[in-house]
Amino acid sequence: MTEQGLRTYVVALGGNAILRAGQKGTVEEQLHNLSQTGRHLLELLGGHNRVVITHGNGPQVGNLLLAIEMAKDIPKWSLDVCSAATQGFMGYMIQNTLANCLREKGLKHNITTIVSQVIVDEDDPAFRHPTKPIGPFYTLEESLRLERERGWQMIMDATRGYRRIVASPEPLEIQQARIISSMLDASEIVIAAGGGGIPVVRCPDKSLRGVEAVIDKDLASARLGIDIGADTLLILTSVETVFVDFGRPSQKPLHLITVTEAEALLKEGQFGIGSMEPKIRASINFIKGAPEKCKPEVMITTPEKAVEALRGEAGTRIVLDSNRAI
Repeated sequence: MTEQGLRTYVVALGGNAILRAGQKGTVEEQLHNLSQTGRHLLELLGGHNRVVITHGNGPQVGNLLLAIEMAKDIPKWSLDVCSAATQGFMGYMIQNTLANCLREKGLKHNITTIVSQVIVDEDDPAFRHPTKPIGPFYTLEESLRLERERGWQMIMDATRGYRRIVASPEPLEIQQARIISSMLDASEIVIAAGGGGIPVVRCPDKSLRGVEAVIDKDLASARLGIDIGADTLLILTSVETVFVDFGRPSQKPLHLITVTEAEALLKEGQFGIGSMEPKIRASINFIKGAPEKCKPEVMITTPEKAVEALRGEAGTRIVLDSNRAI
């Protein structure tokens, strides 16, 4: 919490806040979805709070990669540049729609997008064992050619064809964290670390170099929260609460758990890899990495229940062990 007593929130928008299942991904669809999300967040955005918004970019960067592959005579873009491009246009859509929602209610609407670089370790084991599928599907023949010509690693994905896989390293530091903090001090709402941010490594001469990788958006959101001393990480997704024994007759919603309980459930394999697992991991990282002066907490819920979750009336809340009675 800041010296002025204002709370700092990192709001991580999941895919359904921007693009819904079954939609084509048109600009009109995404703007409509963002407008609805903005109305759900009005109480938080329009209050006396310090707010940073992060977001995913999976479908958008996938469409961009597909368009680049189809444009045979256009020079190819590296993955870090694709991440920067989607941060830019998605940041525009988010800041435009949220500002319009706030303006309609006569509330402040200073919103700025920061194209964010996220420092990763070039020796991260993820670079030796890439796991993240990206981009379009290819035939076996195309896959073999891309492996040979571009050095890509390819895997068979969901019986639909072959896809490229890239590393998903741990985010170590948000390069623009100091700038983001300064903008929050100036009462800006900041959009940052979109799609997990642009992965970069620090060279021996201290310069930064982009790398071919994808950073998990929830882990990047947690890292950003730590770097700016946020009080609350609000992860918005497609389910109202986190469950144990999900999909079984014994499934049960989790309304309030400690970070120790979350770690134990994660170790049991309660959270599906690629779905809830990174969100729980991000929650644990955020709470354990927060400065001592903070009393960090994480809320996981849907955009529709966001404000209720912040009041303790919905969603899943994860807290420090010492905060169990809060």
